[in-house]
Amino acid sequence: MNEVAIPAIIPAATAGNLTNLISERAWFEPDRITMSRPLGDGWQKMSAREVEEEIRATAKGLIASGIQIGDRVAIMARTRYEWTILDFAIWYAGGCVVPIFETSSAEQVDWILNDSGSVAIIVETPTHREFITPVLPQATKSVWVMTDDVLSVLKNAGKNISDDEVELRRKALVPDTLATLIYTSGTTGRPKGVQLTHSNFLAECGNVVEGASDLFLKPGGSTLLFLPVAHVFGRMVEIGAIHAGLHLAHCSDPVGRLQADLASFKPTFVLAVPRIFEKIYNGAEAKAEAAGKGKIFRKAAEVAIAYSESKDKRGFNPLLTLKHALFDKLVFSKIRLAMGGSVEAAISGGAPLGTRLGHFYRGAGITILEGYGLTETTAGATLNLTQNLRVGSVGRPIPGTSIKIADDGEVLIKGSIVMRGYWQNDAANQETFDGQWFKSGDIGRLDDQGFLYITGRKKELIVTAGGKNVAPAVLEDRLRAHPLVSQCMVVGDNQPFIASLVTIDQDMLKGWIAANAKTGATISTLINDPDLIAVIQTAVDEANKAVSKAESIRKFTILAEDFTIAGGELTAKLSLKRHVIAERYASEIAELFTK
Repeated sequence: MNEVAIPAIIPAATAGNLTNLISERAWFEPDRITMSRPLGDGWQKMSAREVEEEIRATAKGLIASGIQIGDRVAIMARTRYEWTILDFAIWYAGGCVVPIFETSSAEQVDWILNDSGSVAIIVETPTHREFITPVLPQATKSVWVMTDDVLSVLKNAGKNISDDEVELRRKALVPDTLATLIYTSGTTGRPKGVQLTHSNFLAECGNVVEGASDLFLKPGGSTLLFLPVAHVFGRMVEIGAIHAGLHLAHCSDPVGRLQADLASFKPTFVLAVPRIFEKIYNGAEAKAEAAGKGKIFRKAAEVAIAYSESKDKRGFNPLLTLKHALFDKLVFSKIRLAMGGSVEAAISGGAPLGTRLGHFYRGAGITILEGYGLTETTAGATLNLTQNLRVGSVGRPIPGTSIKIADDGEVLIKGSIVMRGYWQNDAANQETFDGQWFKSGDIGRLDDQGFLYITGRKKELIVTAGGKNVAPAVLEDRLRAHPLVSQCMVVGDNQPFIASLVTIDQDMLKGWIAANAKTGATISTLINDPDLIAVIQTAVDEANKAVSKAESIRKFTILAEDFTIAGGELTAKLSLKRHVIAERYASEIAELFTK
């Protein structure tokens, strides 16, 4: 099969806009709890009516401050309650939202504000305000700070603006109105502004919510949003939760607060990138190892995977079922507790999850539905469903979307979720579209049931000196699955063999140092340690099982520093910026092929 199309459940909108999701919920179900905002170590519940009132009051302040219909307004902040309120308030005021990652460089902020023509920007902290001040364009006349109680500031500023004025602005927006300009972080070149309309989001969120109704429309359903709302995946979670009437809360610090917020909020399902699921698994394994129960954990993992695989075979194995029940009490219940205790399912996107983790979590009682999409497709273009799941694939097209595999293996996408085009960039648009089909840049295949499998990135294919084409993602995903491995990058273009740069997970390393009696050691002193090298070699050997000998990693080097967003080596969704890493570690890469 090289093409599959799924009919839309929610047809393309002919009227209305995203503000209707808020106003209609407040009208029809005013007392329904739709959000919670942080309050100390707990949460303050907000009804649909209260949320709409806060959004409307904030919109009035924006209008009073000079925001006009069609104006672009930037938001630069971590994920938090105020982000969502401001997002919808800008639409209520008739504007267009321009997200900026709070980790962005001054040069990136300068480019986005100038290219978008943003007339105002809302930043999270006074430090952010100081950071952006030197690069503020003349057109960006207003700056607000979230932690300076921005919602109250705008509410007070808009006291003299009438509800009629807000309604006039709100109703001026039609489905084809530009809702947001999201600048792709990209791996090369300047970011491009992806134009997404109100219709794009209504089609994406409407069809995902209806298609996965057992998750989104489950009575009492809730989700904790900890992905960056500046990223299209996080934005889809935000809007999709509101569309479904889910109880939504935000976690602004996934590193420091995620475990505590999951425990206190207890979401019924979550949406995350694979690295989150990897960290939870690796953390649980490390704890078991430290307590002398490593063998039990590994056996439990084997049973979970086998149990999940047996579901696909539709067989019943009494002994396996008995083992599963035993490990559910000993191990799996603790995994579920680490995610809050109430999570039954999750959606994973942004990068490949891997078959092993997919089967492990399903066997442990948390079904992870892997999906695939891009900023240009308003997040998800394909998604596995609980009633139609194929672990290892990224699912079938969401309703209203078509997927086609080009002759060279590139994944092409068509449907109402596809962007209007890149902002003020005709050359990029001509390069990216083949008629109505959007060229994803990813390599994939469709099976006989229309499930999509992503096998690599078109521009990331490595061609060895022997002419062998190697997709690095296959090796990198397997290598990153090892608890001690944080990040890795496969190299070998025009070289006689494949090699890899490897970075070490600092949290996991602490336990390894203690277990191996290397007190006082640091990553800097361990990069040439034979014991650590031997452990990473086992991870490399495991990764190599997925490929042919010609594609396997022959050599690797351990780096003393991790790849990070702040350091410029990773994009906001934790994808590798290969050109940056290749330049920064040019000597280490060269050494791999000369020694």
